[in-house]
Amino acid sequence: MANGILVVMLPSRGALSQSSYELLGAGQALADALKQPLLAAVIGGNASALAADVAARGASKVLVVEHAALANFTEEAYAKAAAAAAEKAGASRVILASTIAGRAVAARLAVLLKAGLATDATEILPDGRIRRGYYGGNLIAEVEFKTPVAVLTVAPMTFPRAEPKGAAAPIEAVSFDPGASKSEFVSFKGEESREIDLGAAEKVVAGGAGLGSADGFKPLYDLAHALGAAVGASRRAVDSGWIPYRHQVGLTGRTVRPKLYIAVGISGQIQHLAGMASSGTIVAINTDKDCPLMQMASIAVQGEYAELLPLITNEIKSRKGQAVAA
Repeated sequence: MANGILVVMLPSRGALSQSSYELLGAGQALADALKQPLLAAVIGGNASALAADVAARGASKVLVVEHAALANFTEEAYAKAAAAAAEKAGASRVILASTIAGRAVAARLAVLLKAGLATDATEILPDGRIRRGYYGGNLIAEVEFKTPVAVLTVAPMTFPRAEPKGAAAPIEAVSFDPGASKSEFVSFKGEESREIDLGAAEKVVAGGAGLGSADGFKPLYDLAHALGAAVGASRRAVDSGWIPYRHQVGLTGRTVRPKLYIAVGISGQIQHLAGMASSGTIVAINTDKDCPLMQMASIAVQGEYAELLPLITNEIKSRKGQAVAA
């Protein structure tokens, strides 16, 4: 009988993202609910180099699946590696992050394990069921698994990140034979950007149609840099070509749950709210005091962004002891 909760961590370009540590938070909640042990698996070409950090964050054991075939990500090879770890652990539940890679691996893994599958979980109930949202969060579904083994992905910024606890769990290597593959890694070209990743940011400054043009994002970027925040955008701003799609927050973009979300010139249509409504403190800056986002904001500031943002940015820099614009 399957017994154990396994979180599967997929490094990106040889490193673990902060969302990987959120998996341990979700895994611990499920382990407590089902009264089963929590294990972690690290998969990749350099997985053993990352295992020690994971071993100090609360799992009872860390499994390492390392192979030359895993040096670069392919869905097929990583799903096979995850299946090897799940079978070694005898896991009843396997958890991955709801990233592009995590969802792709989860779907293949569910087939390999003949397991039930649920994606984008946002809550784990005391009886082991999960909750997830549909239609931009307007409908919340409770999912119960009937299969002996189940695979799920958890939404980013939903569960607390597991911090180092001191005591290190044992680390065990898992033998892995990738076998013949129908897919091949060809190349990877990363974007050159110094911007903070939107999905893992604790502070986000987002702009919308009210900025009027791509130039309107310049003072918004200045504020984001002063705060150490990521830059987001509404769909209208992205569709207008003012900022790349990777910055889009909302139903058809990224879901964020920062501690601070500053929305500038965003009216707050339901599609946008679906991607940021779970933020901690929401600050809205808009000329329309009656728009939805101004109504739901923790702090609503009515005024012209072009006047307000430089003043706010200079005040932040001044308090940090940085040079301010004349």
